[in-house]
Formats: sequence, C-alpha cells, structure tokens
Amino acid sequence: MDRYSAFTGIDKFKLVPNGGGFNLINSTNNQTIEIELNNSPAANDLYNQLPLSIDLEDYSTNEKIFYPPNKLNTESTPKATPKIGTLAYYEPWGDVVIFYDDFRANNDLYELGHIISGEDIVSELSGTVTIETMPNQ
Repeated sequence: MDRYSAFTGIDKFKLVPNGGGFNLINSTNNQTIEIELNNSPAANDLYNQLPLSIDLEDYSTNEKIFYPPNKLNTESTPKATPKIGTLAYYEPWGDVVIFYDDFRANNDLYELGHIISGEDIVSELSGTVTIETMPNQ
C-alpha cells in the first residue's frame, strides 16, 4: 500500500504508511525529513484524516507535537519504543509527537513510525503546516 501525503505551508511533509515515508521539506532551506510509518491502525487513521492544516508546537525540550482532528485507534498499535526519531501518538491528549531527543517509555505512547533521515532538523520546525495527499512517486 503506497500512499503519499505532503505537509505544506511553513514546512512541507510527505507521508506514506508501511515502507514509505513522511517527508518534511523546510521551505526556507529545502532540508528534508523522512519518517517511515508502521502499518498500525493508528498510523492508518492519521493518514485517513488527510488533508489537514495544523499547528506544529514545541513541547518540553525533546519533541514537536500536533493535534489531528480525530482520535486515532490504538487497538493493535505497538507501544512506542524510547528512541530518538520516533513518531508517536499520545492517547490521553490526542496529539502526535515527533521526538528529536531522548524520552522515557510511557504506556500511553503508541508508535506510528520513525525518522529515516533528517532527524537533526526536527528541532527547528514550527508554525502552521498543511498536510495533503500526493501521488505515489
């Protein structure tokens, strides 16, 4: 299943579940972040909510977060493994988290995928982003 999406606006992204990637292209310097999604129900729920326009926020000193409009189904979704570059869903608050530094295991964090390349620029991201689907490349 090859499905692509793009986050556009201040920063641009591309999203593909299971074997594909979630790419971020910083509009000001054309840097790219690629995140591979797992094929979990939660990752698929996120994909199915696209297109979206959302605010990407700083949280703590190790993560960026955004809130999809609908909650994600965490049934059969693996718990997030504490590893820099993890894309996760924090069920109690309903936010998606991009970790760019160390974090502790938490039973409420569900893994959606992980960064393949560009993790060193995640900390620089901020502002409103639009997420839209793109054709397979």
